[in-house]
Amino acid sequence: MDTPVDPLFSLLQPERLTAIVDIGANPIDGDPPYKSMLQKRLCHVVGFEPQPEALASLNARKTQCEMYLPYVVGDGNSARLRICRAPGMTSLLRPDQRMLTHFRGFTDWGQVINEIAVSTQRLDDISELEALDFLKIDIQGSELSVFRHGHERLRGAVAIQTEVSFLPLYEGQPTFGDIDLELRQQGFVPHTFPAIKKWMIQPMMTDHPHAALNQLLEADIVYVRDFTQPEKMNTEQLKHLALIAHHCYGSWDLTVNCIYHLTARHACPADSLAQYIALMRQP
Repeated sequence: MDTPVDPLFSLLQPERLTAIVDIGANPIDGDPPYKSMLQKRLCHVVGFEPQPEALASLNARKTQCEMYLPYVVGDGNSARLRICRAPGMTSLLRPDQRMLTHFRGFTDWGQVINEIAVSTQRLDDISELEALDFLKIDIQGSELSVFRHGHERLRGAVAIQTEVSFLPLYEGQPTFGDIDLELRQQGFVPHTFPAIKKWMIQPMMTDHPHAALNQLLEADIVYVRDFTQPEKMNTEQLKHLALIAHHCYGSWDLTVNCIYHLTARHACPADSLAQYIALMRQP
């Protein structure tokens, strides 16, 4: 492969580019966390987006480092995709109208305008995935099903960014506690919250439709392979975790931790920590 022009990549010299999987790849909430890695050609991205217009948009602007597929990732069974008035609420689950009435705007956004019969594919069964280091997932309530049917793929992963809900906006939706328990059982620990969404409880409201006080609604949370047990990660996993921590989240302490263990294994130059610290001090 062509060596990317990146000081940290050159220092660590992983065997391949970081393999990123994006389930629910439509960038409704802005740029993906791996944007910097993609721009620097440090990764390959395989994205999944079942909504035709969103898929077409992704394919129209993709680079040679990206591939997007129309698969619905889930438990491998037949399901119904509920297309909602707000594309960001489209889900395999039915919106819980009773819950939505408590938050301004959600009753309209969560109105189902169409239902499409779909066949889902288990993450473990998708042949197009050669590797998986970093999973980014946002599929409105079905994340737990993907995790439970992706144990083999996730065994090699070192980072997961997932949306979690603190209140079930969909019927039968697993909430934060369910996600946390599953990912901990798979060897991950919470690392950071890149985004937290709060919403004002009705009937109180202001002129600003997105105004909030304290009520937690949803969040994006990052889980990483348990860095307190480095012996359970191989050398390549440590290298990709270091790259993801640095480029996606600015988690320089986690990157330092990975480099420390790589140096102890003689998997990178003895002065790698000093080189990385010098890199971080550059303007």
